Parts: sequence; C-alpha cells; structure tokens
Amino acid sequence: MDGRGRPRRSGRLVIKYLGSKRALVPALGAMAAATGARTALDLFTGTTRVAQEFKRLGMEVTASDIATYSEALARCYIATDARGVDGEALAEEIARLDALPGTPGYVTRTFCEEARYFQPANGARIDAIRDAIEAGHGGGSPLACADGPGGDPLYPILLTSLMEAADRVDSTTGQQMAYLKQWAPRASNPLRLRVPQLLAGGGRAVRGDARDVARALGPIDLAYLDPPYNQHRYFTNYHVWETLIRWDAPPAYGVARKRADARDPATASAFNRRREMPRALAQVIADVRAEVVMVSYNDESWVGVPGLATSLREAGHEDVAVVGFDSRRYVGARIGIYNPAGERVGRVGRLRNTEYVFVAGPGDRVGAAVAAGRAAGGEIVPEPAV
Repeated sequence: MDGRGRPRRSGRLVIKYLGSKRALVPALGAMAAATGARTALDLFTGTTRVAQEFKRLGMEVTASDIATYSEALARCYIATDARGVDGEALAEEIARLDALPGTPGYVTRTFCEEARYFQPANGARIDAIRDAIEAGHGGGSPLACADGPGGDPLYPILLTSLMEAADRVDSTTGQQMAYLKQWAPRASNPLRLRVPQLLAGGGRAVRGDARDVARALGPIDLAYLDPPYNQHRYFTNYHVWETLIRWDAPPAYGVARKRADARDPATASAFNRRREMPRALAQVIADVRAEVVMVSYNDESWVGVPGLATSLREAGHEDVAVVGFDSRRYVGARIGIYNPAGERVGRVGRLRNTEYVFVAGPGDRVGAAVAAGRAAGGEIVPEPAV
C-alpha cells in the first residue's frame, strides 16, 4: 500500500526467471520496430517481457507458451486492454485481497513447512488470497478468463498480482529446483499485492506446445522465438508458480516438493532433450508463417550459430544476419551453485555469455533490424562464423 492506503502500482514485471531477456528487451524492441512489423508472435513467451515491449511499441501481439503460469501472465499483460479495465474496481479488489488475514493451506504446508520457499506467515497469506481469488473470480477451470464462458476479466490480473507478490518474498536463487538453506532477507518482508501495470492495446494469449502453435497460427509480420537452451525444464524450475495458478493441490515429492506430474513424460518437452531439440526448433522455424523471424539464442546452447542460421535459410528466408550482445548470465549463476537442500556447493565457471539475435527475412527488413541492433550495443557476427 502507498502512503495514502492505496495499493501500489507495480513497475515492469520483475519475476526472477531463467533465460529472462530483461536486459535485452530494449534492443529486441528496437530491432522488431525497425522491421515495420504491425503484428508479432512471441512463441516461448515465459514471463512476457518481450511480448510486453512489442505491445508497448504498438504491435498487435500473440503471446504463447506451454506453461499455465505463463498463460496467466500473457492474459494479464498481453490479452488485457488497459483501456477496458475498471481501474477503480481493480484497485479496490486488490486492496480487499491484500487486507485478508492468513489462512494456512496447501502452500503453507507444502512450500513453507515441508520446504522453505516462503516464511509461514507469507505462505498463509498466499493461501488465503488465492482461495479468495478462486471463490470470487474463478470459473471452475484452471484459468477462466475474459474470453472464456463466464470468465472474469479481473481473474488473470489478480493471479498475476499474487504471483509477483510471492516472487518478491521467496527464498530461492531464481529457480524453484531448490530453496536457500538460510532465509533470503526478502523472505522476511510481508507479502503485499500491487496493481499490475497494464498496457493499452489488443493482443492474444495462446497456451500450447510451440510446434502446434506455429502450425496453427495464420500469417504474421514478425515471429520472435526464444526457445529453451538446455535440459533444464521450466515445468520443474517454476513448479511453485504452476501450482499457484492451477490451484490443484497436487501430490508433491522430494526436498523441493515438486509436482508429482513432473515425473509424467507428458510434461517433458522436446526442447529440453539434446537429441530432439535441434530438429524441433528447425521444424518450428519452417512452420511459422512470418515475414520476419527473430531468434534469441546464446553461446551455451545445444545449437550453434551455423546450425541455426542454416535452419533459417532452409525455411526460405531471403537474408539471415546475426547480432551478438554481451550479457550477464542469469541471477542463479551469479549467486552460485546450490544442491537440492539449498546449500551452496560451488561457483559457476563464468558469469557472462553472448546473446545472439538472429534476424531472417527480406533483405531490407533484416538490414534495418541489424542497424537498430548495432545502435543498441550489439555487434554483427561475421559471416565466416555462420
């Protein structure tokens, strides 16, 4: 709450996330805008950081991911038009939820007592608020929203507010494969809801496997792809958020209290398997119907610069260029290596990497995007490296 007792408005999305493009967002936005795109697809949207930037720049954006928590974020920030939201009603409802006393439930038991992601007082607040959101706004499905039968347009916004509030008081290195052995200082702060900073304009949220979505969507001006880089699965890295949004109280296992369905092969992705990932990504590139395709990848990935450039050329794009950006590795790498009990067991070998942004499409649009990338601090990767 602010000094006058009103709920604070949040800034840009701040959830800690593996592979987040937070530092690269301005460059990606400038490059996309330089192509003249009016419609855009963010196919592995995650926290929707990049999709939000595209929408802020005036593009009509489709944000897609396979994760339920990502769909909630996309419905809040991309599918919701701020101009159609009753701001006073939203602020009043967030203030009401923020004033609820804690009621211990699944989160308190599973993530505070059996594990140590949150202090018990905050876990009980999460339980109480999430129950209240479901009772007052849910529609009986994992994510009932404005475009569903009987959906409440405030539902994804309130879920996002709670998820972001929980993220601000968690005790992890930025992933939920483990929690810290000693409480993070932020974990002692009281959980507080904020009003998400919504964006004006239209957009869509689509939950599904990237391969299916790429085949199903119609023509667009620009597609942005930021696929997983390695074997680390977002379903397990962010299982707490998946459970918070689904609110299905799943059986949990192990020290990290992961969802039992994390063991189900159906929750695994081809993009997290070394042998399958290059072929899966090449197929998505071939199937997506976009005049311009931008792909983010880094020098720790399973597919090298030559292989990815070849996939883009084989998809029929006239021109392909690569811009490299020096980047800090994700927050967990900078903190160190931890075992499942949250104990620090080592240091990472390096703290920086190179983020590559591939641009493929008509020569003039590729050239304009590359120029924007260079102006934003990137360097052209020489053709011999491709």
